[in-house]
Amino acid sequence: MSLENFIPLDNLCTHYKVEMSFFRTLNEIGLIEITTVEQSLCVHKDKASDVEKIIRMHNELDINPEGIDTIFNLLEKINSLQSELVSVKNRLRLYED
Repeated sequence: MSLENFIPLDNLCTHYKVEMSFFRTLNEIGLIEITTVEQSLCVHKDKASDVEKIIRMHNELDINPEGIDTIFNLLEKINSLQSELVSVKNRLRLYED
C-alpha cells in the first residue's frame, strides 16, 4: 500500500494539535480504523471528514470519545430513518395518484 490514499496520524496530530493517544482511543472504540502504511500509522482519506468532525466535537464542544461514539450512532440512525421516510413517501405517492 502507498501513502497516497492515506493520511498519516503524525500530520493530523500536528495540524489539529491532538495527542496520538486520542486517535488510539478512537480506534479502540471503533470510530476510526488505523492502518499501518510504510511504517506509519494512518487513516484512509475517505474518513477525513469524519476525523475532522470528531476532532471538532472533542475540541470545540469538549465531548469525550464515548460521547462522540454515541453521537455518531445517533446520526447514523437519523440518516437511516430519513432514507426510510423518503422511500415510504415515494410508495405513498403511487397510491395517491
